Amino acid sequence: MRRITVWSLSTITILVLLLSYRTSTSSLPGSSVAAGRNGGDVSANGPSTPTDSGSTPSGTSTASSGSGTPKPPATKAAGATKTYTGASIDTNYGPVQVQITVVDGKVTKAKVTQVPWNDGRDQEINGYAVPILNKEVVKAQSGTIDMVSGATFTSDGYIQSLQSAIDKAHL
Repeated sequence: MRRITVWSLSTITILVLLLSYRTSTSSLPGSSVAAGRNGGDVSANGPSTPTDSGSTPSGTSTASSGSGTPKPPATKAAGATKTYTGASIDTNYGPVQVQITVVDGKVTKAKVTQVPWNDGRDQEINGYAVPILNKEVVKAQSGTIDMVSGATFTSDGYIQSLQSAIDKAHL
């Protein structure tokens, strides 16, 4: 009788654990916005195109005015915003590239310009991992961030590209 009781309780426990296991990340907060291959953010329609891939200060303009006289570039003011794009790092699943925004010597934003986005599994993994990595960069203010479990290749490529961008920014 004792064996039957232990067996039935363990069976019930296992069934409860199996049925309560969450297998989908679609209900995670922020899952409607994920990281895309060619843009920092994607919606349900797919990745967006990056708008800035260089390391020039924001607000700098070399466009000419209507009078035919070229407009001089804007002068650098205290608190100038600059973006730096790291090297594209090839991983087993595709290239990873990171872009950081720096204001007054501090990283204020990090986003990917390239990340593997070939199939549903890539989208699931990177849609979850990239926002975490982006937040960690701003929090840590360095390339010393933790890898995301389950996204080892993406995390490794992200950290290498991030360090390249940080080196360009001389931080």
